[in-house]
Amino acid sequence: MDTMRVLKITAEGITTSFRYPHFMHGIHPTFEMPPPATIYGHICSALGEWVNPAGIQFAYHFTHDGEFDDVEHIHVVSASVGKLPGTQLPKVLEGAINPFKRKMLFRPRLTLYINCLEWASAFRSPYFPVVLGRSQDLMSYTNVEIVDLYQHSEAYFEHTLAPYAVHRHTASGYAVLMPRYLDYANKRVPSFAQYVVLNRRITQLFKFIGTDDPPTFWIDPTSAEVGKAHLGLWFHTFVDSHESDIT
Repeated sequence: MDTMRVLKITAEGITTSFRYPHFMHGIHPTFEMPPPATIYGHICSALGEWVNPAGIQFAYHFTHDGEFDDVEHIHVVSASVGKLPGTQLPKVLEGAINPFKRKMLFRPRLTLYINCLEWASAFRSPYFPVVLGRSQDLMSYTNVEIVDLYQHSEAYFEHTLAPYAVHRHTASGYAVLMPRYLDYANKRVPSFAQYVVLNRRITQLFKFIGTDDPPTFWIDPTSAEVGKAHLGLWFHTFVDSHESDIT
């Protein structure tokens, strides 16, 4: 039986929000799942440095207890032209306060699986404050452990991000374009990729394949058992080969 040993981290918080990167008009909606680029930043925050993303594989299970709207303000400041009367001092800065609504997720819970076992100590004692999403969205690590995954033909999937190709094998979930990686060594140039958000439990993901040899999936044997199945995991990468890269 094929097995894979991974680092399993559980993080919990009060609020979070994953802003659409190109949406700036009056309201900031949120992705339902954390984008891969957010996961990369989260990992680097725990380690205290920007790590080489090549070779890192991750999967996750993410839930929250509902959505709500918060009101934030953007302070737009510009320098005034000219000087104060009778002095050589410049005029004070001029500015405006622009309120907008931000969609928030209440009580987020992330279970993250990473193929880098040597990082266990960093997640048990993270270098920077633990956040997910905005800098003020503080989280706490409630569990860090090493588990052995194994492959099985029966699995259920829920509250996770799947490869875009999965849309051909299920009518559940929806396609989404997400930031995959920000290249901090190159002026934060982003890359994007397509994924499928599976926001409810799916127990027959590949029922349309019609093959005599059923596919196998990585499953977490420590997860809740549903019928005879355990939680299935889709592993992603940040920069390695990906069928739906968009740059």
